[in-house]
Amino acid sequence: MTGSNLNNTRSDSAPKHAKHYRTSHTLRTAITCFVLAIIAFILCFAGSVYAQLNGKISSTSVGFIDQDSGSGDTKNDVLDPYDGQSITILILGQDTRDGAANAALGGGELANEHQADTTIVAQISADRSYINLVSIPRDSIVDRPSCKMSDGSTLAAEDGVMFNSIFATAYSQGGDLASAASCAVHSVNYLTGLNINQFVVVDFAGMSEMVNALGGVDICLPTDVDDAYSGLKLSAGVQHLDGTQATQYARTRHGLGDGSDIMRTTRQQYLIKRLIRTALQKNIVSQSNQLYQFALSALNNLSLSSGLASASTLVGLASTLTNLDVNRIYSRTIPITSSPDDQYRVVWDDSAADIWKLLRDGNPLQTDATSSDASSDTSSSPSDTSSAASGDDSSSAEETSPDTSSEPSASDDSSSNSVDLSTMTAQQRIDYYTAQGGTYDATTQVITTADGTLIDPGTDGTVDPSDGTIRDPNTGYATGISYGYLTATFCPTLQ
Repeated sequence: MTGSNLNNTRSDSAPKHAKHYRTSHTLRTAITCFVLAIIAFILCFAGSVYAQLNGKISSTSVGFIDQDSGSGDTKNDVLDPYDGQSITILILGQDTRDGAANAALGGGELANEHQADTTIVAQISADRSYINLVSIPRDSIVDRPSCKMSDGSTLAAEDGVMFNSIFATAYSQGGDLASAASCAVHSVNYLTGLNINQFVVVDFAGMSEMVNALGGVDICLPTDVDDAYSGLKLSAGVQHLDGTQATQYARTRHGLGDGSDIMRTTRQQYLIKRLIRTALQKNIVSQSNQLYQFALSALNNLSLSSGLASASTLVGLASTLTNLDVNRIYSRTIPITSSPDDQYRVVWDDSAADIWKLLRDGNPLQTDATSSDASSDTSSSPSDTSSAASGDDSSSAEETSPDTSSEPSASDDSSSNSVDLSTMTAQQRIDYYTAQGGTYDATTQVITTADGTLIDPGTDGTVDPSDGTIRDPNTGYATGISYGYLTATFCPTLQ
């Protein structure tokens, strides 16, 4: 079972979706910074260094308002990474123009407004072997439950609101970050059946500073970028981004793809993986000075719920994450479709329920059978390429059972309509499409069907050959970017 601060998840808690339920924005990299920051503490915390950072942590603490009792959490309500429970945290990227640094990066005239334009449910597995990241699009139409504010008032429930307005509305009524973040957490719990009561909040300036502390990041661009809105102008190919440029890339909407917010979320997922790979390639954990500066930068720019804001908590958690494999950070944008009431908004697809159930049950978004490092041998047979499918930056909600008794054979191919591809593992999909006359390339990590369509084995989504975007096989909306295809096709020199 899953837990959010190691409390048991209520297995009988069914998600309460919006009446419209049928079927982000700026700072997706908050989770990257959080993961790297807590790993940083394992080497930084000693003697006076420990004391200095512990004081810094305490200053970032934000109270969590328990929506059942109305009381805040306490310093005794901390994470225990050794009790065998998964930990679920809500990551909130705050779109605010407060302060000169945020105004310069964000543009516009939105001072004193607070929007959570990036929301990620981050779940660290019970055995600390993988992390699930599920993004909630900002334009989702949902039903908001009532929320208790820090001043004792109650924000009334409201149906059919845009998801990113929840944080802003609660901030406006409660007047502080605790009210805003706690209401966002409560709303996610109400909509999904999860039991989250920890959060991390970061803003524009925070992201930029933390990327600079890493020394920037290399990314792959399939096309030129010229976005007058974010100010980002780059040429196609490998590009090195500093903190400001990385923030602009995370915000870019009009300069790449179809201009949709959903497409922007896929690029933010890609940026997460590039940042983590950058840190690992630079071996930042062995460079104590840079590591220490990054830890300070993270603490200067992250607001942590009080259950997380403890040096011992973060060190204990970091000690269990030091061997985390970057290929086992699984990401997925929650499946959405167009709102029946507003063509410019979206609602969660019915298949979103499957994603939330995986998290409630404490299971990975992708089966372990496809979680190993990618192979570079393009001549491998399907039976040898289960590990190669894992290099994709976007993971699917697949069956968690390793049983392959349902694996299709060539004799099944004539009745493809009877085959449920959604229940297959990545390896089963590879075998299925190969039996249909397709091929699998372990370098690009995509399947080419007999008619030339590119398929991502992790999601069964189609891959756009022009930029590597993966689209949901049912809704057609973007769900991620094929990391292997993008790199091999457009930036083969990128490490």
